[in-house]
Formats: sequence, C-alpha cells, structure tokens
Amino acid sequence: MADAPTRCALGLGSNLGDPKANLDEAIRRLEETPGVMLVSRSSDYRTPPWGPVPQDDFRNCCVVIDTTMSPQALLKRCLEIETELGRVRDVRWGPRTLDIDVLIYGLQKVAENDLEIPHPRMGDRAFVLIPLAEIWPDAPLGDGRTAMEALETCPDQDGVVKLDG
Repeated sequence: MADAPTRCALGLGSNLGDPKANLDEAIRRLEETPGVMLVSRSSDYRTPPWGPVPQDDFRNCCVVIDTTMSPQALLKRCLEIETELGRVRDVRWGPRTLDIDVLIYGLQKVAENDLEIPHPRMGDRAFVLIPLAEIWPDAPLGDGRTAMEALETCPDQDGVVKLDG
C-alpha cells in the first residue's frame, strides 16, 4: 500500500487579471496532474489583501485532493502551475495572478527551506480557514486543532465574503 493516496489541502488565491478564471484554470491543471485527484472545492471568497503591500482584494478558495505525489513533488507542481499562469515573484505579499499553498499533507510534518507543512500560518488566516472549514471541517492543522476549531477564534473573518458562482 505504498501508493495509497494522501489527503491534502491546498489554498489558492488570485488578485491580478481574471482571478476567477485563474483559480478555475489552476484547479483544472491540478486535476490533469497524474497522481492528483480532486476531492472537493470550496466556494470562492473575496478577501482583503494580507500584509503591507497596498493592492486589490483577493479571490480565494481551498481544494482537498488525494495524491500519490510526495510533498516536494506536489509543491513543485503547484509552483509550475503558478508560473504557467503568469505568476511573477517580485514583491513579497504583493499582488499575483496565482498563489497555490500546500496547507496540509496528511498528518505529515515537513520543515525544509522551501516547504513547511502543515502551513505555519494557516490557523490565523480567515481567508484560509473559512474555505477550508467549508469542505474539510476536521482538517488537522498540526497544532492539535481542526480547521473548524481554529476558525472559532480566528480574527479578521468579517472581511471574508462568499462569492456566487
């Protein structure tokens, strides 16, 4: 059973170009990736930008996938999709066509220079927790809390607005 898939959560965001189209296309490309099966997709949410750089609101969602890829291979594929859809990394926390974060990879913990799983700040970010709790309320955040439990005390939830379609 070495090839048994691992349940993972990814967070996606966009605030340049056509954010809805960017998210839809990113998820389509994830679904076409060998070893990745889409389990569920959250609603899309309009969220205020996070960090010090003035910019437009984001459109965010989360997906739950089952994958046979390693955490590093999954991250590599997410970065490839970001690049394919025009992501340029010039300003930290700046505007972007696409951002895909590996939030959860089963119960595994990974601490490397370019990859930290579970995502270290997701438990404090409403723009991650609200869509994640929608589709995987008992997602393990790695700090002993589930997504739904973390959401109970998460700040800044008022700025996160569910979008139609």
